[in-house]
Amino acid sequence: MNKVAHLAGLNAETLFRKGSQEAQCARDWGELAGWWHDLGKFAPEWQAYLRRKAEGESGSVDHSTAGAQQAVRAQSLLGHLLAYGIAGHHAGLPDAEGTPACLRERLHRGLSFRESDIPLELLRMPVPLLPPFLLNALREREDAFSAGFYARMLFSCLVDADFLATESFMSPGLHEQRNAVQAGVLNKIEQLVTARIAGFPSPVPGDVVNAMRAEVVADCARAAVGPTGIYTLTVPTGGGKTLSSLLFALRHALANGQLRVIYVVPFTSIIEQNAEVLREIVRPLASDTFTPLIEHHSSLDPDKDTPMARLAAENWDAPLVITTAVQFYESLFAARTSRARKVHNIANAVVVLDEAQTLPVDYLHPCLRVLQELGDHYNTTSVLCTATQPAIRYDAAAFPIGLRGCREIISDTCKLFAALKRVEIQELGELDDAELTQRLCSHRQVLCIVNRRRHAQELFRLLEADEAHFHLSALMCPEHRTQILKRVRARLERGLPVRLISTQLIEAGVDVDFPVVYRALAGLDSIAQAAGRCNRNGKLDTLGKVFVFRPQDQAAERYFRETAQVTSQLLGLHEDLLGEDAIRHYFDLYYYQQKNRWDSRNILAPENLRLCRDKPELPFHFNFRTIGENFRLIDDGQVSVIIEHGEKAEALVAELRNEHIPLSRRLLRALQRYTVQIRPAELNANWHCFEHLRDDEFHVLISPELHYSCETGLCLDETASERLLIY
Repeated sequence: MNKVAHLAGLNAETLFRKGSQEAQCARDWGELAGWWHDLGKFAPEWQAYLRRKAEGESGSVDHSTAGAQQAVRAQSLLGHLLAYGIAGHHAGLPDAEGTPACLRERLHRGLSFRESDIPLELLRMPVPLLPPFLLNALREREDAFSAGFYARMLFSCLVDADFLATESFMSPGLHEQRNAVQAGVLNKIEQLVTARIAGFPSPVPGDVVNAMRAEVVADCARAAVGPTGIYTLTVPTGGGKTLSSLLFALRHALANGQLRVIYVVPFTSIIEQNAEVLREIVRPLASDTFTPLIEHHSSLDPDKDTPMARLAAENWDAPLVITTAVQFYESLFAARTSRARKVHNIANAVVVLDEAQTLPVDYLHPCLRVLQELGDHYNTTSVLCTATQPAIRYDAAAFPIGLRGCREIISDTCKLFAALKRVEIQELGELDDAELTQRLCSHRQVLCIVNRRRHAQELFRLLEADEAHFHLSALMCPEHRTQILKRVRARLERGLPVRLISTQLIEAGVDVDFPVVYRALAGLDSIAQAAGRCNRNGKLDTLGKVFVFRPQDQAAERYFRETAQVTSQLLGLHEDLLGEDAIRHYFDLYYYQQKNRWDSRNILAPENLRLCRDKPELPFHFNFRTIGENFRLIDDGQVSVIIEHGEKAEALVAELRNEHIPLSRRLLRALQRYTVQIRPAELNANWHCFEHLRDDEFHVLISPELHYSCETGLCLDETASERLLIY
């Protein structure tokens, strides 16, 4: 059999539960896509092009349109579901109409092959039956999203198969480095996680926190045998969600025949801590030919990256994957081949969505819709983990885009939250910076979290110079932040004075424990995360203190500005600002009352996804390319600048300066540990402060001693510029 057809069929079969009717149907679709995707290569024009190419000539010949045309000739309706993926298997999924490269234009060109050029058995292959769920979706609901998502899945199966087949032929040495996934490996990982949890000491009398963590583990173990679908795991911050959710995911996957666990975190700033926990657990299973864990995120330390892991990250071919929400959701709506080839491996998996409350309002409908589709039809389970569970369940009147069939894993959330109540919240009203710093200095150990990087720097400068004073923000490179956190933790553990001013990057996934926390007014979910850094382990004799204040600095990014306004409406209305009633009220205001923003980029709008019964020449109108361009959880509105922070950074920049050394993944990954993100306008205004390398692609700060503080990081503001001129 054609190797691409074979691999595409195998990929498609694993979209569904093994042995199911859907799995067999999908295998037939995948194989057919593989057989037809390169029909254009039978044409004499392609053969002549190959001869010219062998002689050193450049140019190109379209070979993908032929297969798309054949799919529609073979079945005028359903053939279009294949045609999108076949036409786009090199350039990416096309739009239905509107551009010279759209599917309509390509289907209506003159026939790009002659039947006499192609083996007759290929042309006589029938288009298979649809999987039963999709047939029902089209007949009963005219569900354009389901049809488009199936076409997207077939595209992913095809392009991954094409990449792998080409690699095995053109680069066999590289292909041999691919991950050799072992049979039964999920069971081995589950045993390691179970052993890790069992190794924790039993809670002593009065140790409420660890007793409740044990109950969370027990609830996760009980719920794991349930059916696939949508689950919620509502646990207060510090309640042990990471290992408990992993235990649930592994046992659930084993019970339901799922192939991998995908752990999704919202921010790159917190991924390293979670990844280190997972790496440590699965390390005994790693070998020269197999890696049980792959990390797909921009903060990956190159010293922990391997060629095998890099290859596996291309298509998520591993039993355990950790990635970011941006990578996860944007891949599910991507048109580019490199981004989409992993999507078929999201099916038939358990997806753990950490800090699920960070779903953005402007993409809420498409994010929920794709989770529902995966859960309903692709043997995929999504676990929404959070301390502040957003109100995203279906409600016909108030929230028709909500998730149906959600199951809560925790047997008694009220009991759990009451037992793990470790802080009390006090609202202080507006505080100017002088009052705030005075209050901070009155505490021996205190954390203050504000909404802007510049504000954090300004507050830190108001504090007197002291070895107990620390600053943390994204104006510091990741390596610098790691060093600061290490020093902060050491002082906390030794009982020494420590006063830390930080931005929100410390809120999720950073394991620190302060007796007192100040939080600038923000979303209720952010306040809950801040509270999770206060009395985290329940060691205080009294409740920890969390003070919420309105900052003198009112400027903030749109997200914090909007969520703070919602929280301000709740102040004084609820006795416990972190209680379930307050959280439900918050998300009611933040999600339910913003219906006009649920899909502000029109990802699911009829102009991008619709069925056209009155247009037999284009019955499925899918603007895949437009959707991929519009689905951007984070706008590419910042640029990276490189800071020579320490000897390792200086050595890396020396490599970068030497243009005889080619850019490598290792070098680029390593440099990420020494980068800071700034706005393009800020870079342009301070262009003279940077050395611009490799055709201005990389920007290295020329004088870190002038523009980068060992305390507060990058400083390019006007005040700093004036100070530099004086000195």
